[in-house]
Amino acid sequence: MKNLFSKITSKEPKVPYYVALDIGTEFVKALIFKIEDHKGIVVGTGRQRQRLGDMHGGTVTDIAGVVDNCSKALDQAEEMAGVVADQCIIGIAGELVKGTTTTVHYERLVPEKKIDLSELKNIVNKVQWKAFDAAREQLAWETGQAALDVKLVSASIVDVKIDGYKVTNPVGFQGKDVSIGIFNAFAPMVHLGALQTIASDLGLELISIAAEPYAVARSVGVDEAGEFSAIFIDIGGGTSDIAVVRNGGLEGTKMFAIGGRSFTKRLSQSLNVPFAKAEEIKIAYSHDMLEEKDTAIVRDALELDVDVWLSGVELSLSEFPDVDSLPSRVMLCGGGAALPEIKKALEGSVWYKDLPFAKKPKVTFIKPEDVSNIIDKTGTIKDQQDITPMGLASLIVDMDLDDEVLPGILSKVVRGMQ
Repeated sequence: MKNLFSKITSKEPKVPYYVALDIGTEFVKALIFKIEDHKGIVVGTGRQRQRLGDMHGGTVTDIAGVVDNCSKALDQAEEMAGVVADQCIIGIAGELVKGTTTTVHYERLVPEKKIDLSELKNIVNKVQWKAFDAAREQLAWETGQAALDVKLVSASIVDVKIDGYKVTNPVGFQGKDVSIGIFNAFAPMVHLGALQTIASDLGLELISIAAEPYAVARSVGVDEAGEFSAIFIDIGGGTSDIAVVRNGGLEGTKMFAIGGRSFTKRLSQSLNVPFAKAEEIKIAYSHDMLEEKDTAIVRDALELDVDVWLSGVELSLSEFPDVDSLPSRVMLCGGGAALPEIKKALEGSVWYKDLPFAKKPKVTFIKPEDVSNIIDKTGTIKDQQDITPMGLASLIVDMDLDDEVLPGILSKVVRGMQ
């Protein structure tokens, strides 16, 4: 009977567990989760600090060092979860990761004819190749690298209209003008190759590599659907990543190389202390744990660098030429966002005056509960610094649900491009 029972239980379907791996400049963060009832259930978390030479500006500079850090973060998460995950999604960031939404209009020769699956495949194929060529040329021009060195990271349809009317599935509709907006994220092959190697060395099956600002933007505001608009700013250790969402559609992403480490270096120089000590002081300052005199010294030391960071935000937002008006909601996440000067600078200055804002933007922090399709069962996800790995996990949940026509067609086109 015992042998019979073991045979019966062995045939029960195995619950798949996934890892969301946020390989940041300052920390590696790992979330282990499973999918239940269209939600990601987090059962284990891990965090490991990176060494100064492991990463630079959001990109890997020492693969062996990063693999070691990832392994430690995974060990923590697996011990907490009591399970071992074998599939993962990894986030990618850095100045050379370019994300843009390209909208292409396709004029149908016979407007009275209903759109069928075959025609839709043809439309998506033409739109995506145009978007691919345009984005790849832009990245090659900006970086000076040959187009062959640039690879498509991911693609997603963010907007579909027929004769100006928004639809989710064009099949069966009539109309003359079909416009499709596709968000594409591109990165140099050297960075993608490093992440693929890391996943392989960790013994993980790599499901997806995702642009981190895209993951964050997709994971928040789901309940508001087409009405949601916001500017997302994720301040990591090496970079600040910006995503603009208008009426539920992602306009694009920008990144610049100023993050938490820049502020730590400033403190190290100003206070004449080692980098590690400066990091401790910065964290204590962020949590209002310093004496009043020391607080004033740190605030004065950071003031200039925060002004430079704010200029980076302003410049990045000015590079959205097709945006008539920017959302008046700014949502912050990432460990660097904990610095009081960040929110204060965004709220207190007139940096937004020369940008197309209808009114002064309101600044808030993204809370873990804002990522509505990810539920933390560990009690360890506390604030905005864990939003990015939650966003990556959210993408896997979306993939699990995505049986719609358009995403399926696009994924086939993308596989042909990659």
